Amino acid sequence: MTQNDGVVRNPAIAGMVRGMHCPYCRYADTKVIETRVSEDSYSIRRRRLCLHCNQRFTTLETTTLLVEKRSGSLEPFNRDKVISGVRKACQGRPVDEDDLKLLGQRVEEGLRSTGQAQVTSDEVGKAILEPLRDLDEVAYLRFASVYQGFENLDDFQCAINELREQ
Repeated sequence: MTQNDGVVRNPAIAGMVRGMHCPYCRYADTKVIETRVSEDSYSIRRRRLCLHCNQRFTTLETTTLLVEKRSGSLEPFNRDKVISGVRKACQGRPVDEDDLKLLGQRVEEGLRSTGQAQVTSDEVGKAILEPLRDLDEVAYLRFASVYQGFENLDDFQCAINELREQ
């Protein structure tokens, strides 16, 4: 961004981006011809034109949501890992693959809507609970029993009572 007379101007808005090198000639100035937001609203596809060689190319811009594991390590959020974990809880239940994909999308949307670039694995687990409860109560109890570390029947009974109250 450049600043001139107190006004902040972003060269990307004007269609010019410095630092986006042409993959053909490596020239540093390109012009954005077209911009489209992806269906999931988490990435942007841009058609660009090199101002030097006139070649056109496409870029895909995404944001990264990082998950802090219990060990302290960081890894990018992976919707497929959420779906895989929930699939285990749904084993033998009348839940189809499309339902699992939708749940994974709801979890990711919920986490991204917080505006944070980094969440803990505990927050991911909590974000799974509500959509899973809405999807299948038995799968919810299975997942919650592992995630929340149920130790005895009283823990299950408390979770069942909460489900009945809702």
